[in-house]
Amino acid sequence: MTVGPSGVNSDVAHFYNGSGKVRVAGRIRDRWGGNLHNGYWHDADDDAPPEVATDRLTDLMIERLAPRPGQRVLDIGCGIGKPAARLLRAHPVDVVGITISERQVEQARAGAAEAGLADRATFEYADAMRMPFPDDSFDGAWALESMFHIPDRDRALAETARVLRPDSRLAIADFVLRTPISEAGMRAVQRICETFGVHSISPVDEYLAQLSSHGFTDVDVLDISDNVARTGTLLADAWEAVRDQMVENGNSAEVDAMITATRDFSSTPEFGYVLVSATLG
Repeated sequence: MTVGPSGVNSDVAHFYNGSGKVRVAGRIRDRWGGNLHNGYWHDADDDAPPEVATDRLTDLMIERLAPRPGQRVLDIGCGIGKPAARLLRAHPVDVVGITISERQVEQARAGAAEAGLADRATFEYADAMRMPFPDDSFDGAWALESMFHIPDRDRALAETARVLRPDSRLAIADFVLRTPISEAGMRAVQRICETFGVHSISPVDEYLAQLSSHGFTDVDVLDISDNVARTGTLLADAWEAVRDQMVENGNSAEVDAMITATRDFSSTPEFGYVLVSATLG
């Protein structure tokens, strides 16, 4: 995997800037209520559609962020801004979103304008490992399925701590390794990571040690691996249904690998998912 001269993960930027797979994924995202992050299902009997389940996950992140009126919130890896818009509708805060995809910046800005939220939402092209903000710029931050894309998560957490004011809240939704790790499980994890540009994944204890080293306290972890696992199966089914539209320039093997890796997410117990919240001491 290639890291650009500014430290930006260029393979991830290329993926989100408009490959054929992403264009098709965008159509699926539209059918999922504008989200393409994991959904949350209460149990096996919960038959909520993906557009409801993905909004549930955003709402869980909002609860963990616990925003207060007038606060300025940093959205690390904002995507096209759908979770930020949900946060803005629920709370009178301002949001600054950053992403390494120019295309996502354009889409997020357009979406905020269309929703009438542009006065409280700003979206910028920026590297989470080198944030273009002064110290103590924000009252809170979240990273919804973005930390795993960052080549140096520890550096991104250090930057997050730098730009947050004391007593700020941080909420994270991220993948982790669940132990014990079998040989077959590790192979599946590696396939997932290679296919989707997952650069930072580790057991949760390592994650917590990094947070602590940068001054975060009152750390709370909720393992929701079983609640989100269905996402992989549903997404793989959706992609399989439009497989022929995703194949271009002889990349059928790449597309099939992506579908297989997506199914692996639902069937690999070592590939976990947690919600983390913390306070900057």
